[in-house]
Amino acid sequence: MASNGKSPVLVVLQLSGGNDFMNTIIPYNNSVYYDMRKLVRIEQEEMLPINDELAFNPNFAPIKDMYDEGSVAIVQGIGYPNSNRSHFRGMDIWHTCEPDEVVMEGWVAKALREIDPNGEDELTGINFGVGLPRAMALPGVPVTSVNDLDTYGLMTGIAEGDQRSQALQTFKDMYAQAIGTGPVMDYLSRTGIDVLRGADRLKEAPAMYKSTIEYGENGISKSLRDIARIHTSGLGTRIFYTSQGGYDTHANQMPAHPKLLQDLSGAIRDFFDDLKEHDAADNVVMLVFTEFGRRVGDNGSGTDHGSGGGAFIIGEPVNGGLYSEYPSLSSDKWAKGEDLEHTIDFRGIYSTVLEQWMAIDPVPIVNGTYEQIQPFK
Repeated sequence: MASNGKSPVLVVLQLSGGNDFMNTIIPYNNSVYYDMRKLVRIEQEEMLPINDELAFNPNFAPIKDMYDEGSVAIVQGIGYPNSNRSHFRGMDIWHTCEPDEVVMEGWVAKALREIDPNGEDELTGINFGVGLPRAMALPGVPVTSVNDLDTYGLMTGIAEGDQRSQALQTFKDMYAQAIGTGPVMDYLSRTGIDVLRGADRLKEAPAMYKSTIEYGENGISKSLRDIARIHTSGLGTRIFYTSQGGYDTHANQMPAHPKLLQDLSGAIRDFFDDLKEHDAADNVVMLVFTEFGRRVGDNGSGTDHGSGGGAFIIGEPVNGGLYSEYPSLSSDKWAKGEDLEHTIDFRGIYSTVLEQWMAIDPVPIVNGTYEQIQPFK
């Protein structure tokens, strides 16, 4: 239980494609940043300083405001040894906590199994987006996946049958090659009916929701508004999952990345303001992550896949500030000669959230014991 007697709720927000941490939390007084970023950089006078060394990207202003209010923990240098630069494999590792082999069991799903060991409630975990993230996949663990709450979802009803089949086929194609069609089909046959049943129950939530908060007109704002609608309707969901795509900024990064951060930070601010308006913010914590950072130097138009990224833990229960250490900008400390080296293992951050916030033993979920931080009040 949270200190207010309510059950703790976790929102996991995935930034798909590899967010450029160096242009999100910027080492603005380090000459290496300006030497290595001839084009893909923020000018110093535009940045929003945190201290004498680091500054927020100006398009992250709503998060800077929340940071100043004390509700944003910045996790610097998050990653894992020998970071994999493939999107698919990299995200797979983050989803399963297994860097050495391909496995089926997602870390969020394993946490949901601890919360609802008999798999009785298909709304304990809800994904907002098309299909189902690997993090939430585990045979016997019911999860609901909703693409649009107003039409109550991707996997529901006769009219959406083609859409549902297409999403399940995509899931099958992704994983059957790695682990065989048997386990995949077994998983799908067990979860498909849960997804349908959950979507039917969610139909009631939009009618119950009223708010003065006006969210932005973009995908991540829509998803977070849908999460707010479910959370405030009292359906008992404990873990929400959603994602914002577009972070694979090899080219044209300077127009694309600032817009992504603007949409993201505005959506997060609106979401927490919405929860506060409903007296529903004090038991919600959000974890924002991405599969890897970008390289230290730009490529003349964007940035290529790297490591040593950053994460954020956000909410009223959070003791805001800087956690772990910013990766070294000294070239002799770079991974693979061109990447920021991670300074804390992502499995330690999952462990932090699972153990300290959700009161779940993290060891069997992340497959070991890892250094934690102390980001909660």
